[in-house]
Amino acid sequence: MIILGIETSCDETAAAICKNGRILSSIVSSQSIHSQYGGVVPEIASREHERLLNLIVHNALNEAGTNLTDLNAISVTHGPGLAGTLLTGVTFAKGLALGLDIPLIPINHLEAHIYANFLADSSLKYPFVCLLVSGGHTQLWHVKKMNHYILLGETRDDAAGEAFDKGARIFGLGYPGGPAIEQAARGGNPCAYSFPRGLMNDDSLEFSFSGLKTSLLYFMDDYRESQTMKIQDVIASYQEAIVESLVEKMRRAIHITKTDTGVIAGGVAANERLRECLSESLPNIRILFPDLTYCTDNAAMVGYLGEQKINSGMVGTLEFDVKPNLSMS
Repeated sequence: MIILGIETSCDETAAAICKNGRILSSIVSSQSIHSQYGGVVPEIASREHERLLNLIVHNALNEAGTNLTDLNAISVTHGPGLAGTLLTGVTFAKGLALGLDIPLIPINHLEAHIYANFLADSSLKYPFVCLLVSGGHTQLWHVKKMNHYILLGETRDDAAGEAFDKGARIFGLGYPGGPAIEQAARGGNPCAYSFPRGLMNDDSLEFSFSGLKTSLLYFMDDYRESQTMKIQDVIASYQEAIVESLVEKMRRAIHITKTDTGVIAGGVAANERLRECLSESLPNIRILFPDLTYCTDNAAMVGYLGEQKINSGMVGTLEFDVKPNLSMS
């Protein structure tokens, strides 16, 4: 079975070919144009998808040595995400599926991130706990099996990725904020300054990062670098506050569910400090991380999940809409 996956939920235009659970090609075009604005501009993102999508799909087919007529189905992200960018991808996929007379599978972007871990390790078995952490979402899921997911906790305000982006803006670093902060924090002392960790009392599995961002804002208003106060240490300490919150809630979720496997999904899963701290804090638990190319938005995870949905009996249809606020629960 050969599946074309299409992803346009935000500012990555992506297409991939999946054949019998194996990724033959994965093409991602990140829209660097947004860096000058310090964040994604939805209308510009939609226009970029329209401009790039046909070429990206063509390149994915070529790299996989596949023709359009070889495709058995198409899977496309229909939510959550930006309404205009989702609509661009779904409209393109519907037209292509209609023209080829093949099934079209709507894919939940969050669910696809979780299933990227099966690409990291095909031996992954249910049940497991997933820390889904990205620019728009920070959630803990108990994944029992396909289509059976229990939400254990989520952020009450900003997502961890937003905390990285807003922190980077305060520090005067680039966009996206996660990689910029990780780079700037290297060599810094993560214990130099104490920033707040939200909702750490009791056994809460909820997250909160708005207080951390506000604390950094006030701190930087009074900050003056000196021989004893290095900005590198401040950045490392800020990153540590985010990472420590994520690691502690993951540890609690593993303990409460009594599972022996944890997976990390979403763009923040690429953070090296997060990977290091999780491995150190949960030495007796199997922790899986997707390959770095599958952490950020991509179509490989969309194509792979589309194939799994078809194998589980899902029937493709053109009768679905984009859902910017789509959830898994």
